[in-house]
Amino acid sequence: MTINCKGNLVDLSSPKVMGILNITPDSFYDGGTYKNESEILNQVEKMLLDGATFIDVGAYSSRPGAQHISEEEELKRSLPVINLLLQHFPEIIISVDTFRSKVAKETINAGAALINDISGGKMDDNMFATVSKLQVPYILMHMLGTPQNMQQNPVYENVTKEIISFFAAQIYKLRQLKLNDVVIDVGFGFGKTIDHNFELLKNLALFKSLDVPILTGISRKSMLYKTLDVSAQEALNATTSANTIAILNGANILRVHDVKEAVEAVKIVHKVQ
Repeated sequence: MTINCKGNLVDLSSPKVMGILNITPDSFYDGGTYKNESEILNQVEKMLLDGATFIDVGAYSSRPGAQHISEEEELKRSLPVINLLLQHFPEIIISVDTFRSKVAKETINAGAALINDISGGKMDDNMFATVSKLQVPYILMHMLGTPQNMQQNPVYENVTKEIISFFAAQIYKLRQLKLNDVVIDVGFGFGKTIDHNFELLKNLALFKSLDVPILTGISRKSMLYKTLDVSAQEALNATTSANTIAILNGANILRVHDVKEAVEAVKIVHKVQ
């Protein structure tokens, strides 16, 4: 199971880690942390040395109730960072966290390698055509509603079944457009209650029936810290526990704030698989 990132075939049969770089002032865990070039470079170097295969650059905060920013502002934040990272780490594989096709096109042209779309193509009608034309790996995430309203009252009859159906329909559209590499992400915390999230984690193996790689983004999320009555800052141990469950249930990519611990979890699970 491989994905083609700018001619580099990444083998996902052994799970890989994606390090998160939020260049937003208001992300739920690390908003506003990386404000200047040296802070950004230090953090990315640390993640790469710790074993990250991908670095996911996010310029639009998607936390519940997040502030909406313009396409121009998103590009103004992300393009200089992509250029900076490629200048210092020429081999880096950059993923761009965006739901906008124009941002996808411009960041890929600037040297990013894959697109991570929290809306699964639902917030920009041109996204599927754009990524298919660019022929880059596309991470298709499920979200109910938008970041502004997704947590108001999420309701499902059967959350696992409904999200599998959503993915099947979206993957079919992408295959019609001849896109080679699709990765799915169930979207923990994006229009789901805590119970929905744990049901999806428990049932993650069922998503393997879609025959595409699975990305899990569970790092320091409220489903973990609210369950334990702690803060996001105190949820690293819970994150490692949840990532371990995810790997055992078939996750191919772990999207995390803490790369070293995720890489260690992958190595430990590998010993028993």
